[in-house]
Amino acid sequence: MPSFPEEFAGQQQRLPHWPLGKEQWLTLLSLLALIGIAWLLLLRMAASMSAPGGMADAAMAGMLMPWSLTDALLMFAMWTVMMVGMMLPSALPMLLIYQQMLRKRMPAPQRHLALLLFCSAYGLVWTGFSLGATALQWALEQLALLSPGMRSSSTALGAGLLLVAGVYQWLPSKAVCLEHCRGPLHFLLGYWRPGVLGGWRMGLAHGAYCLGCCWALMGLLFVVGVMNLLWVAVIGAFVLLEKTLPQGLWLGRVCGLLLLGWGLWLLLG
Repeated sequence: MPSFPEEFAGQQQRLPHWPLGKEQWLTLLSLLALIGIAWLLLLRMAASMSAPGGMADAAMAGMLMPWSLTDALLMFAMWTVMMVGMMLPSALPMLLIYQQMLRKRMPAPQRHLALLLFCSAYGLVWTGFSLGATALQWALEQLALLSPGMRSSSTALGAGLLLVAGVYQWLPSKAVCLEHCRGPLHFLLGYWRPGVLGGWRMGLAHGAYCLGCCWALMGLLFVVGVMNLLWVAVIGAFVLLEKTLPQGLWLGRVCGLLLLGWGLWLLLG
């Protein structure tokens, strides 16, 4: 069993009342600034793609097969920035609690590096997802299953993605991943690793649980439009609520029923 800091045992109910120290305020403001930058970049990317002569116009003219290297890099960058804007808000409690624990156990240089490695490893997991999402988008475009607006042009594909996401919201694997994302101390109790490199290993583990919790919801972007920023915001807000509200598990299951209904309506209607 990893050596978990004893002074934090049994304090989960009091976490919302912890005052933030100076270092935590700096971390929180820095991460909020990063989230804001991500959304500004998404707005600029969306404007660039929809501008005259942009990728949307080219797609309508049948000019996007195959992608150029620039197209692929732009899509990968778009997915990566999108994951920062969507997933980082829900990771803030985990990062702040981990920083609080490090403050009591490490001197400043080492704890700053451990936190940086945790964040980097978490980001690496979602960067890997972004690479996979880019490859999937390319494959769907090759099969002519995406519209110029980067949303499914196939009823079967759209319904299938909705049904998969709806079913997954009810599976035990979803509940396990969500539990680790919802309870930072529960995660740290099971995965605490000491030292600077412990931050890297813990960041990878937390990122894996986060990915396991949300991958099916991210697939909905192919239904509503990859660059439909309203839906990007809606899904990001839902992920945040699912991970932070006391009844987040049942909120997710209710959402799963709605997704199943939507998928069946699309498939049968």
